[in-house]
Formats: sequence, C-alpha cells, structure tokens
Amino acid sequence: MAVRDRTRKIGRLAGTALTLDVGCGRNKRPGAIGIDRLPGTSADVVADIDAGLPFVDGAFREVSMIHVIEHVGSVVAAIEEAHRVLANGGVLRIVTPHCSDASSFADPTHRWHLNSFSLRYFTRSGGFSYYSGSRFRRLRLHVRLLRAWRMLGFEFAVNRWRPFRKFWEYYLCFVIRGKVLTFELEALK
Repeated sequence: MAVRDRTRKIGRLAGTALTLDVGCGRNKRPGAIGIDRLPGTSADVVADIDAGLPFVDGAFREVSMIHVIEHVGSVVAAIEEAHRVLANGGVLRIVTPHCSDASSFADPTHRWHLNSFSLRYFTRSGGFSYYSGSRFRRLRLHVRLLRAWRMLGFEFAVNRWRPFRKFWEYYLCFVIRGKVLTFELEALK
C-alpha cells in the first residue's frame, strides 16, 4: 500500500473512532483504533509511539495506554504525544505496575518504574511545569495493593487520604507492596 493510501486510511480510522488503544497487542479494546509497534497483533496501525503517532492533533477523545508506559523510551515524550492527539478535555488512561511490585522489575523490557506521584509533573498543581508543556488535570488515581494488604484496609487508606498515600510511598511501599497504578488524566489545551 502506498504511503498516501495508508495515510488516508489512518485518517479515516481516526475520524470514526473516539479511542486510541496504544500498545494494544492482541487485546485491542472494542471500538478503538489499536496501535502497536509489533506486527502480528490486533493493531489497526503498526507504529511506535516513541517515533510519534501517525494521527493529527486532537483526533481522539480517549487514549488508553494499558501496561505500555513502562516500556517506552521516554515517559515524558510518550505523554506529550498522547496529549497531542487528544482533543481538549480528552482522557488519557494509563495503567502500569507500581514500582514496589515484583512484576515491575521482573519483565526485562520494563524501562520505567513509577509510583503514584510520577505523573504530577504534567498537572498544573504539580509544580514542575518546566519538564513539559503538556498539561492535564487528574481525574482519577487508584493504587491497587497486593490482596493481603487490600483485605486489611490499607488500599482504602492509600486511596482515600493523600497524606497517608505520601507516607506509604515514602516509607512503607516496599513492605506493604503496591500492585498496579491507574491514572485518568484530562487533557488541558
């Protein structure tokens, strides 16, 4: 397929879908445009977010990165690229292992190990606007803990009260282990 024809097809896809599933692998979200750097997946488009997404600015209402951000070359560049293709008010959904979970370090393709404060650099209230011009408003942050700690109520406390979450991240997270982080961020343009 010629480059021009492929570009038209991608443009038509973006015009009909509201969700971009980055790094979809074989589990593409129904109704989404799937993108993955590997051929042989369920991706509609084979491309690498590290090289830029082949979509126009503001093409999507939602960008989903499920267990992807820990694999990218640059967290900042990947989030900036997601921000670029999101419409104003669009939602970026990121799911990633917590840095204290064994799976964060067990996978040799993981480049980044994040905690619940890692994405504050992209919020207005984060105080680190010099890292990136891309701005988001945090809609949701959920920290999932290992089952034993969930059953004892630690997950509730970590998610309910920010000072406790900060104390947990700084002093307890490698004892009372985290499992998965879910971020939902609204693009501000």
